[in-house]
Amino acid sequence: MSGLLRLALTKGRLEAETRALLARAGADVSPLLTPGRRLVHPLPGAGVEAVLAKAPDVITYVEHGVCELGVVGKDTILEQGRSFYEVLDLGFGACRFALAVKRGDDFFGGYGHRRAATKYPRVAANYFAGKGLDVEIIKIEGSVELAPVLGLADAIVDIVETGATLRENGLETVEDICPVSARLIVNVAAMKMKRSAVQDFIALCRKGLEAKA
Repeated sequence: MSGLLRLALTKGRLEAETRALLARAGADVSPLLTPGRRLVHPLPGAGVEAVLAKAPDVITYVEHGVCELGVVGKDTILEQGRSFYEVLDLGFGACRFALAVKRGDDFFGGYGHRRAATKYPRVAANYFAGKGLDVEIIKIEGSVELAPVLGLADAIVDIVETGATLRENGLETVEDICPVSARLIVNVAAMKMKRSAVQDFIALCRKGLEAKA
């Protein structure tokens, strides 16, 4: 064992943003600049070794304790989150969950059977339950915007950043559900057993956030 904490990083944009955050805090992130085929990268200056993973796996690794820390989007936390501490909003990857329909449609009007397509069935179900609505949830893996266009669903629940994709497909936002951004999460046991090292990394992240402000 290296003695470093393990940090599970969501591959792609969140990885790049986290790398920039740590660099602003003074950490050497050069191993992540040319990762090659390696999936574990020691970052001694940050007190961690970074593990590159898909978003759902980040949560699994942190929950099971093979990684003490993780950076993952709030969207994944809301859909899959179970047992861990969410300790810091990192601010990047900002977007929102929203309900969208074909332009001009009245999703909330009338009492007919409603269907909503989404990649996030748990988020959608919780949202509609909170409104006291009985809505059939249809899980879609690809472009959810197709569902209303093809008549599969009356609405979609999806991540929206600029809304450009919605507009290009004749859709519009009816209601924003909640904001989404990258979060730092910590394994429950690690927060107790390795508290000092965990707090040091949180402080490093805060330093990176302050450097950008």
